[in-house]
This record gives sequence, C-alpha cells and structure tokens, in this order.
Amino acid sequence: MSLTRISRAQSPIHYCALALLFLLPLGIITPLAPQALAAAATSDVWVDIDTEDLSLKVMEGEKPLQIFENIAIGSNGPTLARRRNDGTTPLGEFTITEIRPSERFKMFMAFNYPNLEHTERAFQEARINASEYKALRYDLDRGRPPIQSTSLGGQLGIHGLGAGDLKVHETVNWTEGCIALTNEQLAELAKWVVVGTRVVVR
Repeated sequence: MSLTRISRAQSPIHYCALALLFLLPLGIITPLAPQALAAAATSDVWVDIDTEDLSLKVMEGEKPLQIFENIAIGSNGPTLARRRNDGTTPLGEFTITEIRPSERFKMFMAFNYPNLEHTERAFQEARINASEYKALRYDLDRGRPPIQSTSLGGQLGIHGLGAGDLKVHETVNWTEGCIALTNEQLAELAKWVVVGTRVVVR
C-alpha cells in the first residue's frame, strides 16, 4: 500500500531547496540481464503506471512480471492537459524513446511526450498555437521524438532519485512531471525496459 503523498501546495518543504537534493552524480548503471532484455524487446512487455496507487508494473500482456510501489509523480498530480512547468504528470500511452545515464537521477528513460493524442487535444483546446502544432506534427508524423520546446513542455520520463532524500521521496510527489523510483527500483526496471517499450500512465 502506498503512503499518502503531499501536494506542492500542502507541503511545508521549500521546493527550490528540495530540487538541490537531486543534483549530485551517482555511480554506474546496472547492466541489463540478457533474458530480461530479450523479453523487453517483445511487444508483449509494457509498463503500467497507476498514478492513484502510485505503483509501476512491468507487464507481459495482462500478466504482471514485477511491481514497484511507492513511486512519485508530479507535485501537482496527473492531468490530460499538461502545460510547461506546471508540475503535472501527463496521462496517456507513450513509448520509451531513449535510455541514458543521468548525473542528476542515475538514469533517465525518456518517453514521447507530447504524443499525438496530447498534441491534437492541446490544439483543439487552444493550448498551443498553429506553429507549435505544425512543429509537433512534423516530428510525430515521421516517427521522431516530438519537439520539447512548445507550451506543452517536455523532457519527461522515468528516473531515479540520484543522490536525493529517500524520506522526501516516500512522503511527497516531488517531480516536475516525471515518474520517479528509488535507484534500486530503477536498476530492476532497467532489466525489462528498452527503447520502444510501451508505457501507459493512468
């Protein structure tokens, strides 16, 4: 069972100071196990993120392979209408586009936000202008990671704590919109996730 999280508005923590807890570099990333890598490369393996229960499940079809509890999401909760720097986590179906080492968060698994669904909805609701819409569609229509500099923001994905405070992670939804796990959980997740893995945030 996940702990109750504190929103940015409710928390007494100063978020500028909190952000500094996550800036120090960490060590080497755990290599992928060959059998897990092979499984992750199949279309049946995907990631299910529950923003209400604060859990992340590695799924094979409808069968859970591994479950990570007490994850953290954006400090202002989940949304279908994210804007740049609003501290929310976008709901929807995404794809992992890049997995890279991160000095700040140990590892970063980027996903393709804003995807086509978010782009179309934002344009219909006038949250992006015609030029932003055109730029997003240009990348999306060509199967590229979408431009990250529009009003919808970007640079979102799954990452670890880095050198951050575990007690903070266990108490507060502290991210700017990403999904955060402990470093140990992230190392386990890396055994299953590859570029192209489907991620459902609900």
